[in-house]
Amino acid sequence: MPSIAAGAARVKLCALADIPDAGALEVEHDGDSLVLLRYGLQAYAYLNVCPHAGRPLNWAPGRFLVAHGQLVCASHGAAFKAETGECIGGPCKGTSLRAFPVEIDELQVYLRVEG
Repeated sequence: MPSIAAGAARVKLCALADIPDAGALEVEHDGDSLVLLRYGLQAYAYLNVCPHAGRPLNWAPGRFLVAHGQLVCASHGAAFKAETGECIGGPCKGTSLRAFPVEIDELQVYLRVEG
């Protein structure tokens, strides 16, 4: 997992190509696991914690269930919209994942951080 240094206005997370299209990649930031989702030239970042039970969303390190534009919690089956992090099905319906702001610049994915 790439590690992210704090203290910059934006921090490179990875190349866009490192994230499988319509898939996910796990990275670390300030000791937290983040899940990056990619659809074409768009990327989204969320804390890798299901709001239902506080457990990681992945079923194994770096392995996520992603289907039909949704990230699915491996523990309880909650389904989250990739674009918003909103839970649209499962035990935490109506809640959302904690989003992190990212931007794409020259096919690189950056996390915007507070200085």
